[in-house]
Amino acid sequence: MISYEWRGRFDNTAVNALHAEGFDHRVLDDDWWAQVNRHSLGWVCANRGSELVGFVNVAWDGAIHAFILDTLVTASVRRQGVGAALVATAVEHARAAGCEWLHVDFDDHLTPFYLDTCGFTPTRAGLIAL
Repeated sequence: MISYEWRGRFDNTAVNALHAEGFDHRVLDDDWWAQVNRHSLGWVCANRGSELVGFVNVAWDGAIHAFILDTLVTASVRRQGVGAALVATAVEHARAAGCEWLHVDFDDHLTPFYLDTCGFTPTRAGLIAL
């Protein structure tokens, strides 16, 4: 059974491992705990027992805009609704915090997940690669 917790406690090592797996890079030593506590409206942890199997960060502007970042699900539980449940929990809590907009950007291959599964609407946006 997988449980979902808004602003749940997590170990930096576990999120770094999920991030490396999800974005196909080496495992880093980032201080996720300090980062999300300093900059985010919240985050959602998906746990199977004591194992972190999913994570999503919800950054915000401090007012009405929130942003989905780093939706991560470990391979062993992908395609089982974990990512959708992470995003749904994020939507619920962003709405409860008074946000009026929840933004997300994503690679093309994730279009069905974000638009069809999670209910986002396509919009025009701009991007500058830095």
